[in-house]
Amino acid sequence: MTRLPCRYSVTRWSTMIISIHNPRVQEVRKLLTQAKERREQGAFVVEGVRLTEEALRAGWKARLVLYTARLDERGMHVVHSYASLGLPVEEVSEGVMKSVSETESPQGLMAVLEQKTQPSPPALDYVLILDGMRDPGNLGTILRTSAAAGVQLVLLAPGCVDAWSPKVLRSGMGAHFRLALQSHDWQAIKRMIKSSRHGVRVYLADAAGEVQYTQANFREPLAIIVGGEAAGAGSESAALADEKVYIPMPGGSESLNAAVAAGILLFEVARQRLG
Repeated sequence: MTRLPCRYSVTRWSTMIISIHNPRVQEVRKLLTQAKERREQGAFVVEGVRLTEEALRAGWKARLVLYTARLDERGMHVVHSYASLGLPVEEVSEGVMKSVSETESPQGLMAVLEQKTQPSPPALDYVLILDGMRDPGNLGTILRTSAAAGVQLVLLAPGCVDAWSPKVLRSGMGAHFRLALQSHDWQAIKRMIKSSRHGVRVYLADAAGEVQYTQANFREPLAIIVGGEAAGAGSESAALADEKVYIPMPGGSESLNAAVAAGILLFEVARQRLG
């Protein structure tokens, strides 16, 4: 029986894993480092108390939870909650946790979660489409901003980085569990937008756009397309757009960071709708 610190004890847990070659530890390492493995297994790994707590609160099923004995009480509450659901929970040594962790100072908690289809809202009203967003930090930041700004649905077009990679998850700060997030090819994206029961107007963020973003009418059902920094939005985005909007830069810069540009546009939508 594994003993828990503080006030928690569960009798069904196994003895502590001390080998970095343990099959479960190796499985976690593959999921952390290989996008192909995440796709094939339909699973991903979250690390740290906050993300595992967010996942638990949002009802995401864990295939495996790993923790260390020095985990704080808040983290142990998460572990206990998963164990009470009959899900596999394993204590590992500090060395094992450090060997698989993607962070310099592991908090002592990670969970393998099942990916699940996040359904689209019944009526599209506020959608973000990301085209060629290859930087994990930018993607995670945009997802976090989207959740804060009230975006209903985020669609990842081809060319985007894996949204379930450790860096994107860390940057997203739990947004993955508060958003409808889907990956589709352009045909499917076009079909979703054009077949919406309410007419969805599509705006493309473009430095050479015709309309300043504050002059666009963001009160009606809409989708905003933001391209990655390297190549910007592609031809499929341009073909789908009804209107191109730009963000003025009086300081003379040629472009903005993609996450910054997305944040400006998303909160302009929120401003117009709240005002």
